[in-house]
Amino acid sequence: MADELYAKGQLNHMIFHNQETQFSIASVSVSDSNIELDEEELVVKGHFPPLTHGNDYIFYGTMQQHAKFGDQLQVFTYEKELPKTEESLVKYLSSDLFYGIGNKTAQKIVDLLGINAVDDILRDETRLDQVIGLKPEMKKQFISDLRMHQGFEQVTVELAKYGIGLQLAHKIYEEYHENTLKQLNDNPYQFVFDVDGFGFQRADEIAESMGIKDNHPTRVQAGVLHVLDQGASNGHVFIEKKQIFNQLNALLYQGKIVEDEQSIEEHLELLVKEELIVTEGVRIYLPQLYFAEEGVASQLTRILATKQDISYDESELLKTIGEIEEQEGIAYGEEQYEAVKKALDEKVMLLTGGPGTGKTTVVKGIIHCYEVLFQKNQNKHQSDYVLAAPTGRAAKRLSESTGLKAKTIHSLLGWSGEEHFEYHGGNQLKGKVLIVDECSMVDIWLFNSLLKAVPKEMKVIFVGDEDQLPSVGPGQVLADLLKSQAIPVCQLKEIYRQKHDSYIVKLAHDIKNGEIPMQSVGKKDDYNFIETNTEYALHTIEQIVKKALDKGYTMKDIQVLAPMYKTKVGIHDLNETLQNIFNPKEEKKRELEHFKTSFRTGDKVIQLVNQPEKDVYNGDIGEIIAIKHAKEAKSKKDELIIDFEGLEVSYTRQDFNQIMLAYAISIHKSQGSEFPIVILPVVRSFKRMLVKNLIYTAITRGKSSLIICGSYDVFLEGLKKQLAYERNTSLVSRIQAYNLSNPNSNTENLEPDSELEENFSPYDFM
Repeated sequence: MADELYAKGQLNHMIFHNQETQFSIASVSVSDSNIELDEEELVVKGHFPPLTHGNDYIFYGTMQQHAKFGDQLQVFTYEKELPKTEESLVKYLSSDLFYGIGNKTAQKIVDLLGINAVDDILRDETRLDQVIGLKPEMKKQFISDLRMHQGFEQVTVELAKYGIGLQLAHKIYEEYHENTLKQLNDNPYQFVFDVDGFGFQRADEIAESMGIKDNHPTRVQAGVLHVLDQGASNGHVFIEKKQIFNQLNALLYQGKIVEDEQSIEEHLELLVKEELIVTEGVRIYLPQLYFAEEGVASQLTRILATKQDISYDESELLKTIGEIEEQEGIAYGEEQYEAVKKALDEKVMLLTGGPGTGKTTVVKGIIHCYEVLFQKNQNKHQSDYVLAAPTGRAAKRLSESTGLKAKTIHSLLGWSGEEHFEYHGGNQLKGKVLIVDECSMVDIWLFNSLLKAVPKEMKVIFVGDEDQLPSVGPGQVLADLLKSQAIPVCQLKEIYRQKHDSYIVKLAHDIKNGEIPMQSVGKKDDYNFIETNTEYALHTIEQIVKKALDKGYTMKDIQVLAPMYKTKVGIHDLNETLQNIFNPKEEKKRELEHFKTSFRTGDKVIQLVNQPEKDVYNGDIGEIIAIKHAKEAKSKKDELIIDFEGLEVSYTRQDFNQIMLAYAISIHKSQGSEFPIVILPVVRSFKRMLVKNLIYTAITRGKSSLIICGSYDVFLEGLKKQLAYERNTSLVSRIQAYNLSNPNSNTENLEPDSELEENFSPYDFM
């Protein structure tokens, strides 16, 4: 730090401090510095806790010119010198940093322990037992505060040696607290897995300075885990040894073949012994992924092994279907009738089909017929039917279509944000029929957790569209279930009358069937393709939105979908532009700044992560209905109040990174939802991202109107491309190895929870 600019001084006053982010601006009276200053006062800013009067601080950083406030020191790191006199130490200990310690108590501590009181207490907290009048709870709080303030400052100084600034240091300290430096010295590579924004390269540089380099076992093994973790982020359940070999040499040695295969084998053996990986032939797994796949195969075997004891006369089924047709004013086609019948006959069934094929009609028929045929003379009980979907919006659609309450899978299983679900093999769900919609979105972790919670007597129906995008998390559950041929499947293919006039549905099925439309430019009743280039696409979208608003459509009706966040027509720029149309800045309208985003009252926002304690989940869309400034809120922090379709949730600044504007969202985030109007840009800058199932998913989100704008050539090229890579999964072979299709399979010894997986949470590495 000797070559950096520095300034030593004491606090004049705190100009600004954000409790959640620890971003501070302070005026400092400078006593020593290598900066040429016109006066002795300097403004310093950066991520550090509130400064206290009477203490000497040394700040390191770079000078910046602020248009309004002049020269400022952007602080990279800082250190605090403890008070050098007993008088200043009393002031420090009685400051606002330490709750409940007044001037008299601080004086007692200093009188007893002297100028080295802080170091003595941190070494041996029993020294405080000698302070008369200090209550146990007050002593406990004081020690906690002391460790926090001294600990963070010590951590920032140590981390600064490795080029880690205050903002990232704060994240690291939030994760490890007083164990930060121990973790740093033991294994800096662990930061990669635990701290958002901490890359492998940074950990590598720190490790090298500690003497951990080249083919050091810790480095190589951390590299293996990093490759597997990156693979999971891309949807893979395993990585083959040859891929591990190539990717590891690229990661650790920039592509030079330094580690031979025999050497890597030895590292893999050590990782297996430490239960950090699982190997199976040439396949390498993270343990939680291996056990999730194995768990799905065993749970399906267990559920299928119990036969249902129900029977009915088919004439009764025909009569019941006729009653539904009369009540609903619809006519069941042959496919739909067979789907309902198969669902009643089979213990487990998979129902698939594209838009307009009547999946919802079939689900309603299944519930009604089950009720009439097997629950005679009883009223329909919600407790008999367990309905779930991966997202809140998909669950709401399922609930609206069936008249029964549906939950997200996380909520159904009772995930509270801790490591395990409330419902599992030892505490299973109650009910007679489980229906899970939008199964293409369910990853292998979540599917395994769901199956463990299913009692063997329960009938199970999975519903989905295999041509949609696979799950964001690892695996491709729906596709693998279909390939396994172990579960009875009913595939709906016929488009029914009420949908025949929909060009959206026709286009979706053309794509699904591999029939590339020769010419779809132009206007239809519910569809329009507008040719435009990247430069004018944003302007085109603006005009489309303005016309829709003029026709009486609202913010909730119109959804822009895009495959990328960056570029001129990316989600970030789209949201900034569309916010000014849907919810422009007004003098009396409240707003809060968060990094580069302004959140305003009336903004449409989307939840980015699961928050079960708030009952909001990844993909839920809401509206900001109120903004409270810190002085008005009970929490004494800035707050956003967001309405998620009747559920009001409060967010303080520390939670703002969980949401973003939702005038434009990703196609992945739109899964499980439908919108009256969908606008889809397909510009040349999106070319590498546009593939068949991504476009198909976007198209099928449009309920009444679909407007595509961009290059028709790019659109057609995307339809000809499958996923850029196949996901590595082994679920099909596992299911087949359990002989699920053999009714005489031996399942007596199968338990709902495997002993092997009990130590691995499905969310350990998310």
